[in-house]
Amino acid sequence: MKMKSCFLAALLMVTSLLLAACGNSAPDTADSGTAADTRTITDGAGRQVEIPAQVERIVPLGNTPRMIVYLGLADKVVGIEACEIASSPIQAYAYPQVERWSALPNCGTNAMGETAYYPEEIILAGPDVILCTDPADVADNLQEQTGIPVVAVSQGKLFGQEYEQSLRILGEVCGVSQRAEEVITFVNGCLEDLRGRTADIPDQGKPTVLGAGATFKGSHSIDGVYTNYPVFQVLSANDVAREIAGQTGSSGVMVDREQILTWDPEIIFFAAGSMALVRTDYAENPGYFDQLQAVESGELYQWPNSTWHWSNVEIPLVSAYYVGQLLYPDAFADVDFPAKASEIFDFFLGQPDYLQVLEEAGAGYGKVTLGE
Repeated sequence: MKMKSCFLAALLMVTSLLLAACGNSAPDTADSGTAADTRTITDGAGRQVEIPAQVERIVPLGNTPRMIVYLGLADKVVGIEACEIASSPIQAYAYPQVERWSALPNCGTNAMGETAYYPEEIILAGPDVILCTDPADVADNLQEQTGIPVVAVSQGKLFGQEYEQSLRILGEVCGVSQRAEEVITFVNGCLEDLRGRTADIPDQGKPTVLGAGATFKGSHSIDGVYTNYPVFQVLSANDVAREIAGQTGSSGVMVDREQILTWDPEIIFFAAGSMALVRTDYAENPGYFDQLQAVESGELYQWPNSTWHWSNVEIPLVSAYYVGQLLYPDAFADVDFPAKASEIFDFFLGQPDYLQVLEEAGAGYGKVTLGE
């Protein structure tokens, strides 16, 4: 009898424990909710966008692919625009990603002044968020078409604060805010160094310079020029095209060839992507080119395109150090250009030898001779 009482007591205790466990094991579905699964951010267009708490899959459109690469997020891209499948190392941010990105769904085109996104392909890619540099109405429309959160940021101006804001928003969205701050700090450190080396150099005696063969909506010869070019501005260079009438921002523009003769710059830098066209132009019009003192004295140089659909950051920074040592050798005497280029390319692309990649493709830095 005593044994039976002990057994019953034990059974009651186990039953009570099981009932208590069952009562605590399953949360009330009415109270579980999904609040922890999403969060709301304010994008660059001032839109309130609800996004997943953790973002692992992204489709970057517009100017965001290069930002995503700089933030170390290239492996989270699940869909990409066709124009980002790089065919040349001049497209520096995309070139190291070409094998992986070329296997992804083609989510649109955003080049040569034309923009078209493919909602069906974006849905097929299955991103957590879509990133773009479009106005609010475009972002709203794309979000409505796909049912996927769209975060819009400013495409920004090269070396500008809007670009910093875009990096910070993307860093917040993708959970890499620390890396975003590191990128901003690195860029500003380079700019401070460049400005500090050249700010006190008097204007008298500075050589006049021109950035030609500008690549905007395709390649151009000598009459396609950069105006208000940030690479020249950060160096306080004597840029002959800095005050073209009606051009207040940095851009590529076409100018009359007679204007270039009037400017007659002492040094001309050509974008590598336009060199074939420039050489053809020279072969057909040698008399025109030979009137320029830069051609006569051999002060012609090539640099990689700093734009590929939109402005990159890594190549203009490298270009600024290259131009700086040419224009102001004393101020840059302590700069080992290949080492500095390696540092910059490694930071942005994880490719310390990228200068060699550019050179092997004929798209690097160096002196050029026309007529050869």
